[in-house]
Amino acid sequence: MKRFLGGIAILLALAALPLMAQETDSPQPEKPPEKQCLPDVGCVTNLPLPRYVSLKGSEGNARRGPGLTHRIDWVFTRAGMPLKITAEFENWRRVEDNEGAGGWVHYSLLSGVRTAMITLDMAEIRAAPDDSAAVVAQAEMGVIGRVQECQADWCRVGLEGARGWVRKTALWGVKPDEIVE
Repeated sequence: MKRFLGGIAILLALAALPLMAQETDSPQPEKPPEKQCLPDVGCVTNLPLPRYVSLKGSEGNARRGPGLTHRIDWVFTRAGMPLKITAEFENWRRVEDNEGAGGWVHYSLLSGVRTAMITLDMAEIRAAPDDSAAVVAQAEMGVIGRVQECQADWCRVGLEGARGWVRKTALWGVKPDEIVE
């Protein structure tokens, strides 16, 4: 009998809570103003948008919205794949690949290590950032390499054991006007 009565007393006390809150004269705290975002800057990180990152592991789910409850639309399956961040929301980043496929990915699946994908078949890797420099290797379309440096028209990359300079026009993963030091 005590348990039953105790349960009623708790329910009555809980039912009275909203009334007690309304009867107080203290002002309710105001909701903080929504953060205003600058154009071309992420609201969470204050880093530029869009910007390039890479896939940290060998698999990453891209979801329809920023959260685990959203449906998976796409799965990235290449470690080091360059991705373009186009939006931020809390711990989520909206990304797309070189074909425009993507979605929302948890930030922990992304790396700041810069990579780029070869977009021309048999792109020439040169010893120096000059069209007359010796060709040290050729790379097939789709090969991913690590970006080491970028100048106005060229990027120095490491591709599967070869290092050299590639024209930016043969890469996806760097902006045309981007300088990487």
